[in-house]
Amino acid sequence: MATRLDEIRKLRLAKLDKLKALDINPFPTGFSIAKINIAQALNSLDEEISVAGRIWKLREHGNVIFMDLRDESGQIQLLFQKKVLVDKFKILKLLDMGDFLGVKGKVVKTQAGEITIDVNYFEILGKSLRPIPDDWSGLKDTEERYRKRYLDLLLDPEIKNKFKIRSSVLRETRNYLNSQGFVEVETPIFHPLYGGANAKPFTSHMNALDTDFYLRIAFELYLKRLVVGGYEKVYEIGRDFRNEGIDHSHSPEFTMMEWYESYTDYHGVMDRTEGLIKHLAQKIYGKAQMQVDEHKIDISKKWPRVCMTDLLIERLKLDVENLSIDELINYSKENKIDIVKGVSKGQLIFDIFDKKISKTLIEPIFVIDYPQEVSPLSKPHRSKPGWVERFEGYIGGREICDGWSELTDPLVQRERFEMDTRAARSDKDEAQQVDEDFLEAMEYGMPPIGGIGIGMDRLTMFFTNTWSIKEVILFPTLRPER
Repeated sequence: MATRLDEIRKLRLAKLDKLKALDINPFPTGFSIAKINIAQALNSLDEEISVAGRIWKLREHGNVIFMDLRDESGQIQLLFQKKVLVDKFKILKLLDMGDFLGVKGKVVKTQAGEITIDVNYFEILGKSLRPIPDDWSGLKDTEERYRKRYLDLLLDPEIKNKFKIRSSVLRETRNYLNSQGFVEVETPIFHPLYGGANAKPFTSHMNALDTDFYLRIAFELYLKRLVVGGYEKVYEIGRDFRNEGIDHSHSPEFTMMEWYESYTDYHGVMDRTEGLIKHLAQKIYGKAQMQVDEHKIDISKKWPRVCMTDLLIERLKLDVENLSIDELINYSKENKIDIVKGVSKGQLIFDIFDKKISKTLIEPIFVIDYPQEVSPLSKPHRSKPGWVERFEGYIGGREICDGWSELTDPLVQRERFEMDTRAARSDKDEAQQVDEDFLEAMEYGMPPIGGIGIGMDRLTMFFTNTWSIKEVILFPTLRPER
């Protein structure tokens, strides 16, 4: 049985055939007249102009037809009069909402005070064969919105604005780093070994080399090779891939930014990170006050730097450095904290912090000094054995960045890799691998380095106050339709 959509499409196909019979190309290569955008047209009263866009509404009144025309800059009313267009007026009967149209005419103001183009010439620039949902009904199903993002963008200006903000976040991040003397680079997506993070990779077979490769999970090890090669400030923005779960804050394909800076440590990286976030706020919104959920947050203040152990004592009365593994396991079980990543003391401390404290960190803060077991690429802390110089930045109860003083001793790095692969882990396939090529590069010598990774999707979530990652990825990963 034919659906309503089938019937509408059939009618539009019939109109398409009639246009072709009139020797009108419904899909031309362009508009034959130079045009301005609609925003400019709205400020061109009494001038003869031309614009192009998509038909949004049609209203017939005998020998007069009104249409609303939209482009990316705005919307304007069109007036078509039979006495002006003569025989060409009948072609308008073959147009539908969603069609693309180019028009020329004088900009006038109607008796109702609406800015209107009195059209004396038009060209059909594209025929729409499917009806666009109206503004009121729109797309109600969330998954349909993601699958048909093109319609989501058409129907909801706020959605479109979120992705413009995302574009601004990426552009201004580049502008900030470039202004600080960093060099943007591109490193391989196919890796012979996966590393730079604890994550499960995607595997692919390259026929040309008859070899399995992994889609990268991080840029880190290749960017550090470039530091060995003489780049003192280097960054990359691009895609990472992790074959893991999908939820409100995780996607298997996501955009990451990492930078590495020679002759600095994690305090220097925190300084620069704070500068970046404040730069983005000013460039995107012109202010430092941000809305995060129900919280109004001022990011202009100096961000405090607080040790993880101090937070655990302050918030939970847990002096974790003086507790045994068994005591930490018991605490985790009593507080329903899943023990899913082995039983090392450092991992337990991190999991307790993550589950009990991280979501309470509303005001901007850097949490510093992490257990060595969860940070295999970080430099040992200069005064706290068993800990490393790592930090995470939190705003609104959410982590927005992860950075550290980089490990530059190749012998210790080898020990860390080997320790990670030997660890009793339930997630063995996420362990760091012993990357001999990277270790060889390190042995040629590395300067002191500070580095950071920032998820650009999560950063966009923060700057749009949108707390689902699928809302800030244009085409999020979904199960194929069956």
